[in-house]
Amino acid sequence: MSTPLINLKNIGVNLGDRWLIRHVDLSLHAGERLALVGRNGAGKSTLMKLITGSVEPDEGSLWVAPGVRVAYLPQSQFIKGIQTLASYVGDSLRNPAELHVAEAMLMKMDLDPARLTNTLSGGEARRLALANALVNKPDILLLDEPTNHLDLPTIEWLEARLSSHQGALVIISHDRAFLRALGNSIIWINQSTLKRRNGAFSEFEEWSETILTEEAVRLSKLDKKIAEETKWSRQGISARRKRNQGRLRELASLREVRKSEFNKAEHEFKISSGKAEAGGQIVVEARNLALSIPRENGRNASVMLVNHLNLVIKRRDRIGIVGPNGAGKSTLVRTLLGHREPDSGYVKAGIGLLPAYFDQKREQLVQKATPWKILCPDGGDTVEIAGKTKHVTSYLRDFLFDDFKMTQRVHSLSGGEQNRLLLAKIFAQPHNFLVLDEPTNDLDLETIDLLQEVVADYDGTILIVSHDRDFIDRTVTSVLAFEEDGKIQTYTGGYSDYSKKRKSYASKKTVKRVKKTASKPKNKIKDRLTFKEKYLLQTLPEEIEAMRVTISSIEKKLSNMALFQEQPETYQKLAKEVEGLIERLEQKEQSWLELELRREELGEEL
Repeated sequence: MSTPLINLKNIGVNLGDRWLIRHVDLSLHAGERLALVGRNGAGKSTLMKLITGSVEPDEGSLWVAPGVRVAYLPQSQFIKGIQTLASYVGDSLRNPAELHVAEAMLMKMDLDPARLTNTLSGGEARRLALANALVNKPDILLLDEPTNHLDLPTIEWLEARLSSHQGALVIISHDRAFLRALGNSIIWINQSTLKRRNGAFSEFEEWSETILTEEAVRLSKLDKKIAEETKWSRQGISARRKRNQGRLRELASLREVRKSEFNKAEHEFKISSGKAEAGGQIVVEARNLALSIPRENGRNASVMLVNHLNLVIKRRDRIGIVGPNGAGKSTLVRTLLGHREPDSGYVKAGIGLLPAYFDQKREQLVQKATPWKILCPDGGDTVEIAGKTKHVTSYLRDFLFDDFKMTQRVHSLSGGEQNRLLLAKIFAQPHNFLVLDEPTNDLDLETIDLLQEVVADYDGTILIVSHDRDFIDRTVTSVLAFEEDGKIQTYTGGYSDYSKKRKSYASKKTVKRVKKTASKPKNKIKDRLTFKEKYLLQTLPEEIEAMRVTISSIEKKLSNMALFQEQPETYQKLAKEVEGLIERLEQKEQSWLELELRREELGEEL
């Protein structure tokens, strides 16, 4: 292999009471695109800062090849002072005389070079930071959550742009679809150590599960040996004390190893949504809805966001909302919740509606309050979760808050910690309508996985705004898409289905414009659903639901590590069974989706 651009050897970072990362070896070569994953706080951002040289290791060495250019996009970036965007990016140019290069990069990001830095929205500021990182064509490009605050069209453009990057690329992201599209190697920080695997990010799940299973087996064997040695030490030890001192020292050593492993083990993040409260079949109804906002630089003018929307959300609907930044997604959500009045039309809430709203700006969190106070605003030390009383400290520990963090001011918490706190707050209240506006920002992949499982099991109604394509695919059954001139179109399925149908529709429109036919076909018979297709459309949903129940039951059994240790053959049999069920479930879901799309295209009723 060619000479590496950078090499880290036996690197360690100590936090005083523990090692954040230790014994880290890493080399980066041109053309490598690494997906850097791990829990929040595992040390991912610190590793990037080590590569840039902004953080010094407590042990080990760092070597950078001569002339290598490193660019770093931090998770959040402070823009000091007020200047034009061209000037801001121009300050990063190796050759200040090439200001046109900075302007061209800004134009690619759909940003006006003459605009001032203090006029940018969150998404625009993120695009500016990306332009700043990309402008010098760095040899090593480090991106920490690059998709945060970006809309889907910009994310897809960025994917295409980064796929042609010639240097090394390291990405921290909660966006699985983004990592799948770009990553050709995986770096996993787990329990202070770094593990690497060459291959697509889609292989991460299986690879990491194998490692965790092997680790569980190793610890189980260690526990068994400690138990056996402890039993031995208590049986006639006085008679053999002198000649068995070495064995006793070995037992003490085993206990120290086990204690160390226990201290390294990460706490488990737990979320429980509880059962949805009772309510009517109609959750929210919107009729002839129109929404607009004032135009930034115009008098008596406005931008139409939503035009003549008719929408009925029913109990147990699972709806995703997608569209560009500024299209009006959050405005629509707030209007449906009654937090904003429409320009015209009306919104009517259903009987017994109890919404739980995760707002992306986290305005529900009082920044000067503590997590304890947020959950117990009227005093006390308990919360009610799914009908059961729980101490607030125990509940906060489920959301990975230690005792120290529970009494810290909210403004001192990280973005991920504030998101977890807001999730804790909304799940601690009665609800039957779960509304999540960009819930995955600042969360790690493991937390997103758990949130997705909770949403999947929730028996109430779901409304999700997200730019995370994978999360939308996993959680919703229909999509509301913002299109031109304030129109909102409904699509069946998740984001992938919406994207395919949108491209297909655009392709058909193009063909219709250019295709000329000499004459209309004669005696054309209208395509219709067959009796079998109609029957499957009616029966498949019940079959799918029954299979989901069976899969959930088996997965619950598999989550019990005692079964793995005591009945390994039964465990393997169940694991193989659930794998087959999941495959058949996906096939049935795909069959139903294809039939439903066909029914919609034909305009037929069941």
